[in-house]
Amino acid sequence: MVRLDKWIATTCGLTRKAVREQIRSGQVLLNGAAVFDPGQYVDPETDVLTVDGKRYDAQAHAYLMLHKPLGVVSATNDRTQKTVLDLVPPQLYRKGLFPAGRLDKDTSGFVLLTDDGAFAHRILSPKQHVQKTYVASLSAPLSPAGAEALRAGLTLRDGTALLPARVRILDDEQKSVEIGIWEGKYHQIRRMLAAVGSPVETLMRTQIGSLSLDASLAPGECRALTPEEVREIEKR
Repeated sequence: MVRLDKWIATTCGLTRKAVREQIRSGQVLLNGAAVFDPGQYVDPETDVLTVDGKRYDAQAHAYLMLHKPLGVVSATNDRTQKTVLDLVPPQLYRKGLFPAGRLDKDTSGFVLLTDDGAFAHRILSPKQHVQKTYVASLSAPLSPAGAEALRAGLTLRDGTALLPARVRILDDEQKSVEIGIWEGKYHQIRRMLAAVGSPVETLMRTQIGSLSLDASLAPGECRALTPEEVREIEKR
């Protein structure tokens, strides 16, 4: 059981203040009836919530958007380091959660947490063409030749072949770039940029599929995805 205002805040990505205003104005229905007490306890597994006309059913699986900060490992458990699951608040935690696609300890941004193995496989498989988008700041400008090499698909010195990437320069100095990839090989973005002479200084994943990281989530915060947002992840 969880407080109504807390459930709405985490599910809908709203502040507690905004949630209380919606509840008191009659915009929130619980199992079809208006509810006016923000402190009422509800069961997210069985109760049906409608906020401002939009229905939120309990899902068979959990899908969470986490803004991973630097220094946190993408693992389900670790004896010495904080993991992405350590950041999940109790009201959103579910047995079986795992990160669908890892981010390096020194990379921040969008991590999808779920207990749906089939869904995770679909979005991680290069054959499904679900793009993962990153923004990187570089220690040296990305040359036109380097950008074209990334777009064409690199083979690294160790023989690792990489699929063509989408590359967009974000600044005049050519030291900030947006890169889209369809696979997730070990340290892929860092290795591919180093291979063309533009080592990464900072790296952040900003988007999975067509769904962007919620700008209102501070590093370390997460929230549940709506069914519509889950579908956005699978869009190419």
